[in-house]
This record gives sequence, structure tokens and C-alpha cells, in this order.
Amino acid sequence: MDLKNSFDYCKTISYICSFIKTNNMRPIIIAIDGFSSCGKSTFAKSIAQKLGYAYIDTGAMYRAVTLFSLKNGLIHNGIINIQALQSHLDGIQISFSRNHDTGENEIFLNGICVEREIRTIAVSEMVSEIAAIKEVRQKLVSMQQAMGKNKAIVMDGRDIGTNVFPDADIKIFMTATPEIRTQRRYDELIQKGIPASLDEIFQNLTKRDHIDQTREESPLRKVPDAIVLDNSNMTPDEQMIWFENLIIKNSTSSFS
Repeated sequence: MDLKNSFDYCKTISYICSFIKTNNMRPIIIAIDGFSSCGKSTFAKSIAQKLGYAYIDTGAMYRAVTLFSLKNGLIHNGIINIQALQSHLDGIQISFSRNHDTGENEIFLNGICVEREIRTIAVSEMVSEIAAIKEVRQKLVSMQQAMGKNKAIVMDGRDIGTNVFPDADIKIFMTATPEIRTQRRYDELIQKGIPASLDEIFQNLTKRDHIDQTREESPLRKVPDAIVLDNSNMTPDEQMIWFENLIIKNSTSSFS
């Protein structure tokens, strides 16, 4: 993002924050669902930071369970020992903490920061299968609902508007073309110093899309009252202007 876009982006978010405070809007829940690598986390994180809301990346939580399974020998040759994983669920603790140096919210697995480890291709290859396990979803959904009990939260994932918070005040369904999503994930990994291949990422996203949409337990789908945001050709600044208009349009009737 260039300097001008960065300035416009910050100005837009500041306007949203000021509008909410000026109109005495009550704390709300913002649910953001959508496909992998369509920018949900960046979008949700920016909203939460500027509104002073909590931000929860539920995808990171499923990645943490996947990492635990890999490290504890619960996955062999791509096959999950579901019974063994179920017996370990009570011993899996997941939390988030802000990194004071970067300002980013980082995920901790049993007290250890795993923010970098959960982003590897090895985890990406198995996370959709882990997320399809009923007992895993039940445990993490319960944790997510507890995190949002006081509202004032932005949460992104695959089933936030359908299952975690079906009564969320704002529901957004994000999407982008597979090619755009592949490039975004590639750029993200390279920026973090993680080796990546465009072909591997594309194949992984295609596989995950299929699993996410066809699994029996809480599949990815758009609920009727969700608003679609296709950000294939949108800058972060343009996405925030879109959100600003959404807030203003709905504030008087929905959030007061």
C-alpha cells in the first residue's frame, strides 16, 4: 500500500470509529465468514483495532489443533487418528495475546506462541480435515462463544454467522477469485520468510474449498442475511470505505 492509500485507509477507519462513538452505538458482534485467503483476517483485524473491539481469528484456532496433532503423532501419512485426538482435546488450551512490539494478536497453544508454526504448508494441508471433526468444532465453538459473550468483538472464520453467532449484528461473507487468493497467500508466506509455491498453494486452496463446503459439520455457506463482499479487485482502503457505508446505512435501525 502506498503512502496516500495508507493515509486514506486510516482516515476511513477513524471516521467509522468516530461515527460509532458519536451515535452511541451499543457494542455489537461482527461475524465475517468466507473462503481461505480472501483477506478476512486483515479486514477483521483492522476493524477491531480501530473500534477497540476484540479480534478472534478462529482459523488460527483450528490451525493450532492441527499443529498439536502433527506434533503429537496423531496424523500419519495424511490420516488423522480421530479417536486419539478426541482423547487429547481436554489437554489443548488455546489463547490469544497481543505482541507489544508488533501490536499483533498472537495465538498460544498450551502457553507457547505458535503464530509462525501454524502458517506452514504442512498445517494448511490438514487443517480442513481437522476442522471437519465434530468434537473439535464443538470444543472450539464453545470457546469462541465464551470469548464473545460481552459482544464488542470481530470474529472471522467459516461458520461464525451460521453457527457460532447466528444472531450477530453484522454478517459479512467474503470471497475472491482463486487466482487472487493464491497470490495473496503466496505473498503472505514469502513476507513471513516461509518457503512457498504458487502451484502448491492453489492446489491446497482448491482442496480446502471443497472440504469446507461439503463437510457434514458446520459447512461453509452464506446465510441469507449476510452481505457479500467480493474483494478480488479491491484495495484495503476500498474495503474499509465499503464497510463505512455499511455501518452508516444500518446504524440508525439496527445498532442503536
